Amino acid sequence: MKVADNKWDTINRLPKGYVFTYQDFNVEVKRKEAIIKALNRMVDSGKISKLSKGKYFKLEKTPFGLLQPNQKQIVKDLLDEDGKTVGYLTGYSIYNRLGLTTQVSNVIGLPR
Repeated sequence: MKVADNKWDTINRLPKGYVFTYQDFNVEVKRKEAIIKALNRMVDSGKISKLSKGKYFKLEKTPFGLLQPNQKQIVKDLLDEDGKTVGYLTGYSIYNRLGLTTQVSNVIGLPR
């Protein structure tokens, strides 16, 4: 089985909007480049989308277009470290989600 086929099976099992990197596939170092190339080819074919360098997510298509992953998925590598929570989301987006305000921020805020 080719690397791309194997990884596509793994990606199909992920929930829509889940952000992942090549490190989530538990591959040996010498196959790292093959995984990165396979993921970039999947982006080019439209199977997955690239969030930033090295970060990809499974597309979710709606009648209104493609949905981005939720904020927690986007910044999850900054919020958790070795299974421990080291940060949290804050700001208008969280207050809006809780129903405390109608304001919507255009920036994801992280505590300093």
